[in-house]
Amino acid sequence: MTNIEDIKNALWAGANTFRDSIDAANYKDYVLSMLFVKYLSDTYRESVDELKKEYSGIRLERQIENLPFCLKEEHTFEYLNENKYANDIGTKISEALTGIESSNPILAGIFRGIDFNSEANLGKKEQKNPMLRNLIEDFQNLDLRPSMIETNGEQVPSDVIGDAYEYMIGEFATMAGKKAGSFFTPQEVSEIMAQIVNPQAGDRVYDPTCGSGSLLIRAARKGGFNNVQIYGQEVSSSAISMARMNMFIHDIKDAKIAWGDTLANPQHLDSDGNLMKFECIVANMPFSKDKWAAGFNPGGEVFKGNEKNRKKVEFKMEPSLDKFHRFDYGIPPSSKGDWAFLLHMIASMSGNGRVAAVAPHGVLFRGSSEGKIRTEVIQKNLIDAVIGLPENIFYGTSIPACIIVFRKGKRNSNILFIDASKEYQKEKSKNKILPTNIDKIVQKYKMYLNNEDVEEPKYSHLATIEEIKENDFNLNIPRYIDTFEEEKLRDIEDINLDIYETNNKISRLEKELADYLKELGI
Repeated sequence: MTNIEDIKNALWAGANTFRDSIDAANYKDYVLSMLFVKYLSDTYRESVDELKKEYSGIRLERQIENLPFCLKEEHTFEYLNENKYANDIGTKISEALTGIESSNPILAGIFRGIDFNSEANLGKKEQKNPMLRNLIEDFQNLDLRPSMIETNGEQVPSDVIGDAYEYMIGEFATMAGKKAGSFFTPQEVSEIMAQIVNPQAGDRVYDPTCGSGSLLIRAARKGGFNNVQIYGQEVSSSAISMARMNMFIHDIKDAKIAWGDTLANPQHLDSDGNLMKFECIVANMPFSKDKWAAGFNPGGEVFKGNEKNRKKVEFKMEPSLDKFHRFDYGIPPSSKGDWAFLLHMIASMSGNGRVAAVAPHGVLFRGSSEGKIRTEVIQKNLIDAVIGLPENIFYGTSIPACIIVFRKGKRNSNILFIDASKEYQKEKSKNKILPTNIDKIVQKYKMYLNNEDVEEPKYSHLATIEEIKENDFNLNIPRYIDTFEEEKLRDIEDINLDIYETNNKISRLEKELADYLKELGI
C-alpha cells in the first residue's frame, strides 16, 4: 500500500533532482506536473483493468470512452518511463502533456506554460536529459492506483494524494522565497478563513486571486465538495496549472478556475454580463500591488486635446473605466492595489455574502483616497471584523498581516477587533498558528455572531460605530485593543551580572585588538 509519506518522499526526491540546478519557483512546475501524470496514468490504468473484468470488444471501448478522462499509450507515465533514455525525452514529455490536454476537454490547458523541453529553464540536452530521466525514476516505483492508497478514518484516496500535493506546494513556497506568497496561503490561516465564511450547501465559493487553489479547496471542503460550487481566478499561468491539478487530484472535476487579471478582466460573470455574486469569498491577495490599474489601459499611451494640440498625459484610473462600478466608493492609489481587490470582493458578494481576506495592516489606517474608501465601506456597514495575525507566518514576507471580514446584511453596526498577533509558536524560520490559537479566534468570532460578550483585555473588543467615528474611521487595532506589554522587572543583581560580563567581554576584545595591531606593527 502507498501512504502519504511515500508520496511526500517521491516529491522530495523530485525536488532534489532539480535542487541547485534551477530556481525552486520554477522546478515546482516540473515536479508537480510529473506527479500529476503519474496519478492520471495509474488511475486510468486501474479504471480500464476494472472494466475489462466485465466488458470486452465494442462494449469495453464504449465504457472506456465514458471514463472521466482517457489516455493514449504515448501519453502515459509508463511510456515516458520506457523512453527515459531517449535523446528527445524532453520533447516526448511535452508531447504527452499536450496529448493529455487535447484528448480530454476537462483537462484542456491544465499544463499551461509548462515546457519540459525548455532550454531557458532546464539547459541544453546534456544537462536537461539526465535531470528529466532522474525525475521519471523518482516516481516510477510510486503506485498511485486508488485501490493501493492507504487511507485513515473517513479519508478517500484522493484526500491522501491531494494532501501530499498541497504539502509539497507549501514546501516549495518555503524554498521559493519572495516569489512564494503569490501561490500559497499557510494552512492555518486558510483554516481560520474557511471557518469564518462557513460555506453551506448550495453556496458559491470564490477566490479572486486563487494561486495554487489551496485556500479555495479548504474553504469549499467546509461546505462539502459535492454541495458547493467552486470558482477561482488567477493571473499567473503557473499558478493556474497548480490550482487546476490541485482540484483534479482532490476529485473536484467541476471547479471553474479562470485565467486573467481579476481587476481589469474578471472572468466570472452572470448571464447579463454583470459580476457573478458569491455567498463565500476568501482571498490572500497580492499585498500593495503596484500599477494595479494598468489593465484598464490596454492601449498604453494616453493623449488629450484635439489632433492639432494632442498632448501625451499619464494614465489615470477613473471610476467610469470600470463597467462593473466597483470603484464608485473611490479609486485606490496606483501604487497600492489592496483596496482595489477588496472593492472587487465587496462588489462580488451576494445578498448574504461573507468575505474573509488577508491584507496588510495599512488598509486599516492609511489616509487619502484609501481613507475615503474605508470610510464609505464602514458607513455602508459592510465590515464585520478585523483580526490581527502574528508576524512572519506568510511565505515571501515577514510583515504581520490581518484578516478583514466583510458581511452583507449585518444585524448591527459594530465591528469586532481581535488581536491574535501573539497567538503563535515559533518553528524553524517561520511562526506557526497552533490549533488552539485557531479555535480561540474562531470561537470569539462565533460568540460575536451570537451576540455574546466578546470582551477580553488585550485580545478582543467590540467597537461601536460611535467609537469608530471618534477615531476618524481609522481601524488600526491598537486604537481599540490595548496591546502595550510592560517590560518585566529585573533583579538588580542580574543587571549587575550582565554589566560585569559585558565589561569582561569588552576587555577581552580590546586585548585581542591590541595583539593584532602589535603583530601588524601599528
